[in-house]
Amino acid sequence: MAATEYPAGAMPAEALVRLAEAARPLRIEPAFDAPQGVRSAAMPRAVAEGKFAIGDAFAGALGGLDPIFLLSSLPFLATSAAESKRLLAAARPAYQAALEALGVTLLHVTPWPPTGIWSRRPVATPEDLRGLRVRTYDATGTTTLAGLGAVAEQLSFQAVAARLADGSLDAVLSSGDGGAGRRLWEHLPHFTAIGYAMPVSLAFGDPAKLRLLGETDRAALERAATRTEAGLWSLLETRDAANQARMRANGVTIAAPGAALLAALKQAGATAVTAWEAKAGSVGSEVLAAYRVG
Repeated sequence: MAATEYPAGAMPAEALVRLAEAARPLRIEPAFDAPQGVRSAAMPRAVAEGKFAIGDAFAGALGGLDPIFLLSSLPFLATSAAESKRLLAAARPAYQAALEALGVTLLHVTPWPPTGIWSRRPVATPEDLRGLRVRTYDATGTTTLAGLGAVAEQLSFQAVAARLADGSLDAVLSSGDGGAGRRLWEHLPHFTAIGYAMPVSLAFGDPAKLRLLGETDRAALERAATRTEAGLWSLLETRDAANQARMRANGVTIAAPGAALLAALKQAGATAVTAWEAKAGSVGSEVLAAYRVG
């Protein structure tokens, strides 16, 4: 089984479907919506313990295990597909090493469309963030929004629906990609396209199960993972426009951020990035240096 906490249609789910198709005749069964209750933060352990052969996790949710996993969702660091791809090239060896330390093997990386703010009411100014009860997806997002007066709380995507339904959340930091968007527009009719980040999810395998594959099957899986990742970057080229068209068709108002709001977010984000660099140490500094050199 290849498991993800995200719903069918979201980029990580699409990635597992594509991996299963590309790896045939190997049998890979994609499973969505957090099978057995396993969400991103717990996925490496679940795979290492053999609960799933393959798992997908949103990288930022693993930040408590190693700060390098927060890299792709650092605010306003990589805000275009080209920048996100370049950041991944610089970071891949560090991701591989960090996952190996958790007992799993990196297979492919899934890029996400740009993150924005979904909300019950429009978010147009810094004042609109004050007191806003907002879900974030990692520690740096929580720090950034809390620094602007929001009541920010890191939650897995699977936890969001119940909190929206009971009224204890006003907003969600997310791209709302694919099937994820369907969960959000039922409660949050406004989207502010702040271009906060273009984070990634990571798909990894159980080394014990990978070792059981014959040489031919293992090579076929590796080729399938490479093909899957390349296809996801191609898909990303049109994904954001497609998502926004679906959002508008379902009554979502999409707005650009006001200049004051964007400036405040970038200033708070810079503070969060500086704090991350201090935690990430030499590994993080080396990756950032390689990315910034280009």
